Amino acid sequence: MTSEPMRAPMTPTAQSARAAARGSSGRQRGARTRLVVSHVFVYLVAAAFVSPLVYMVATSLKPADEVFGSPPKLWGSVLRWANYKEAFTFLPLGRFVLNGFLVALCGTLVVLVASSMSAYAFAKLRWRGRDGVFLTFLATLMIPQEVLVVPMFLLMRWFGWVDSYQALIFPWAFTAFGTFLLRQFFLTIPTEIAESARIDGAGEVRIFAQIMLPLVRPALAVLAVFTFINYWNSFLWPLIITNSVNQKATIPLGLQLFFGQQGTQWNLVMAASVISMAPTTLLLIILQKHLVRGIATSGLGGR
Repeated sequence: MTSEPMRAPMTPTAQSARAAARGSSGRQRGARTRLVVSHVFVYLVAAAFVSPLVYMVATSLKPADEVFGSPPKLWGSVLRWANYKEAFTFLPLGRFVLNGFLVALCGTLVVLVASSMSAYAFAKLRWRGRDGVFLTFLATLMIPQEVLVVPMFLLMRWFGWVDSYQALIFPWAFTAFGTFLLRQFFLTIPTEIAESARIDGAGEVRIFAQIMLPLVRPALAVLAVFTFINYWNSFLWPLIITNSVNQKATIPLGLQLFFGQQGTQWNLVMAASVISMAPTTLLLIILQKHLVRGIATSGLGGR
């Protein structure tokens, strides 16, 4: 009869090391599980956002008789790129895109200039009643745009700007949101920078243009993206203020004209919608780095 060798009892140090190893392994498994779950959630959310865009692109390439085919298919039997050409010939879509781009670009420039100047005045210049004026200006954010449509239209008619590019650009160019966003960023810049420039003999215009503006470029990029998209997608105000639809209409009004009384060619509607998305998508791609940095460093509360 053979006897099994006796195992030496584990020391407390060895037991602690084994317990620590088991705990570390459990934490690693838990971390991996959370990582997998978070990735799956992100992919599902991304799919929910991307799927309508994929359907829009797929429908824009279908023949008209296959848009509502049975059984439904994502892609048509052929990719009909001619739909995009027909979208430009069916209506003056090129004119609508040009109008929208002109209004959005000019409106964005006006907003950047006006908001940056007013934000600098509210953040860095000391004058009597500054905080009260700023709070009053900020309170205008609570007024719905629909409430201002009628008085704004009467004001544009008094100026003689009805059915003009000026009426599409200037009424919404002086926004409290842009001033508030840039003011919060200006507040994060040390006052000593401007004071040093004043000691060196620089005036306020030079301090603002050559010193302060370069420091707020990320916030300007954020405001530029928001403003351009807002002008580009505006529908209610252009619908009210424009009479000559084919001359002054922007892209949202142009898309409305694709819905006719005799029926709607949905493949052309989707093709025009894809075209309308191109400028804003390109803008986001170009300014992506500045946009992310601006949101991360300024946001709504500063650095």
